[in-house]
Amino acid sequence: MDVFLIPGLWLDAASWDAVLPPIVAAGHRPVPLRPPGLGAPSDRAAEVGLADWIASVTAAVDAADGPVVLVGHSGGGNAAWGAADARPDRVARVVLVDTVPPPDGAPINEFEVVDGVVPFPGWDFFDDEDVHDLDPAVRARTAALTGAVPERIPHDPIALRDDRRHGIPVTLLMGGLDQDALEAQLAQWSGHFREYTAITDREVVRIGSGHWPQFSIPERLGALIVAAIDMTHPAGFADSHPA
Repeated sequence: MDVFLIPGLWLDAASWDAVLPPIVAAGHRPVPLRPPGLGAPSDRAAEVGLADWIASVTAAVDAADGPVVLVGHSGGGNAAWGAADARPDRVARVVLVDTVPPPDGAPINEFEVVDGVVPFPGWDFFDDEDVHDLDPAVRARTAALTGAVPERIPHDPIALRDDRRHGIPVTLLMGGLDQDALEAQLAQWSGHFREYTAITDREVVRIGSGHWPQFSIPERLGALIVAAIDMTHPAGFADSHPA
């Protein structure tokens, strides 16, 4: 199957490089995507919003020959979920890496804006639970893969229109949370909890990592993505989701 990998904020398609070998070895076609506007100057970045990010993923789905799997890390989960909402008949599974499906109207997060863009704040900005497994060498190497994102991408509310997205199987690969811990946390965010519980086929798998497993334990992340894909049956999907 075509597997579209959507990076989180500030990250380029190359952030998935170390995750690709297990997916290729399993016989799938991983396609890392570059977010629109990444690293763009402020005058051009002003034109780019979350809808453009979703549209870029949707265009990749439209160009594929058959049903696809969408993998979204962190803020990239909003782009994945938006594309699933736009093409529920084409998406066989959504895999979210340390993030959850957003409800209609939710932004990714609030970050400081500098000259119309949101620069990468540096690894020291994040809580220890998110970065504890990124040693100094990994931090130095991966910081070079980051770029500023347009102001609107993390701050735009997502627009969701098609409830058929709730019928798409969803795998949530969570860094440090198991299902009970995740659901206890989501219970504090009513909109996110309603969106999560509306999904009829969902599973939560604890990775055992910080927020960036593609950098700390990429082989395990790749294997978990393959395991999620292996639960997907494109033939049955095509029968029950006519184009």
